[in-house]
Amino acid sequence: MPIFKPQPDKAEKNSSTFVSVIIAARNEEHNIVACLHSIIDQDYPTELFEVIVVDDFSEDQTADVINSIRGKNIRLISLKEQLGDTRTRSYKKKAIETAISKSNGTLIVTTDADCIVAKSWLRTIVLFYEKFDPVFIAAPVAFHNTGSFLEIFQDLDFMSLQGITGATMHKNFHVMCNGANLAYTKNVFDEVGGFSGIDNLASGDDMLLMHKISLKYPERIHYLKSRNAIVQTNPAATVADFFQQRIRWASKSDKYADKRITAILLLVYLLNVWIVLLFAFSIFFHGLIWWSLGLLAGKTLTELYFLYPVAVFFGRQKTLLWFPFAQPFHIIYTIIAGWLGKYGSYKWKGRTADLND
Repeated sequence: MPIFKPQPDKAEKNSSTFVSVIIAARNEEHNIVACLHSIIDQDYPTELFEVIVVDDFSEDQTADVINSIRGKNIRLISLKEQLGDTRTRSYKKKAIETAISKSNGTLIVTTDADCIVAKSWLRTIVLFYEKFDPVFIAAPVAFHNTGSFLEIFQDLDFMSLQGITGATMHKNFHVMCNGANLAYTKNVFDEVGGFSGIDNLASGDDMLLMHKISLKYPERIHYLKSRNAIVQTNPAATVADFFQQRIRWASKSDKYADKRITAILLLVYLLNVWIVLLFAFSIFFHGLIWWSLGLLAGKTLTELYFLYPVAVFFGRQKTLLWFPFAQPFHIIYTIIAGWLGKYGSYKWKGRTADLND
């Protein structure tokens, strides 16, 4: 997939697409300032975008912090005031849906409150939209990595997800995307009924929406491969938070309308289980150790071959040196998170979701 490189020309100078940037924020008093300043400082004309932040029942000073930031194009909406005593299984989807209903943009762009966006983020998204006329755009996301093993591990894992996102979209197979960096037209969101039908899960404001849209517009969903469009976000701070996040992501693995995706995820899961079982049985049948090591080596080399161009794009080639050491941990976490994503529960931002309800 070629990198999208906007060229300064007359068309760029005359861009007129009005953008609504939407952020659902819950307990983000420590992150939201940096996020909003990175958006305010965009090189896209201020009069052509608005920022709508929805305070999702925050229990800290998130709303006060947002109100303290000066910017004529920043609006704050209280989800508590909008919902009253009404409760929902998916507060984030309701927050985004509420913001869209009050937005003025032709193009909706979503990110998260703990993200930092590149200076040309909006301009690049708009130019891509105006050139190719997509109805849904997935764009790259990267983790901050300060060098701890946990952050390196998450960085490698997330790079692989980003690589799969770009590669499959390039082949017109819509497997995954990330809500920290998405764009879609307001018209198509309304046309497919927004989150109706997928609002029974706390997660899925990104992938499940994309799958709804892909049923109607399979040829107009694109991946924006541009370094100018990369969004930086924070990895989970602890191992426990990491597992809670991944269980949340895994909870929608059997909810896709395209069952090919579920089948692929199941095959990947079974491959990881098979590797662990081979190593376990090799304790009793020593000849199996060579099959186990061969399968593990084959998996590692294949994934390294796939990941290298992804790491080059994100400028993380040195991080790949850790990949062989991270592989055993990746296999074990995949098995645990996949199982709990189907049969367990998770807690995220102070809310607990029981996946057996």
